[in-house]
Amino acid sequence: MNREISSHELAYLGDAVLEVLVREHLVRDGSGGENASEAALGYVTAAAQSDAFSAVEDKLTDEELDVYRRARNNYHTSNVPKSASAVQYRRSTGFEAVFGYLYLAGREERLRELFRASFGLKQ
Repeated sequence: MNREISSHELAYLGDAVLEVLVREHLVRDGSGGENASEAALGYVTAAAQSDAFSAVEDKLTDEELDVYRRARNNYHTSNVPKSASAVQYRRSTGFEAVFGYLYLAGREERLRELFRASFGLKQ
């Protein structure tokens, strides 16, 4: 890549990466049936992702924390969902950016490790 990828772009990509990981988890877990979209809300909302970040914050590398902080601090929007506070939304944006960063770096094992740890899932 010839350019630095913006925090917004990393969060945008990370949102999709997390969505795939959640859907894969729900299907493998047997929860991917008719109520899968409802079950996914426990993973993909800003509030859920903010809580998930808290579960892994101390497990992130310095590099991952830098990506998180840059996205959390640089992402400004007035479109905060009603179901989350501005703080939760910014934290979830940083969380998503880490997943986007790891995806682009080709670190699939680390993605899965953080996903499981974030949501208290077994291997």
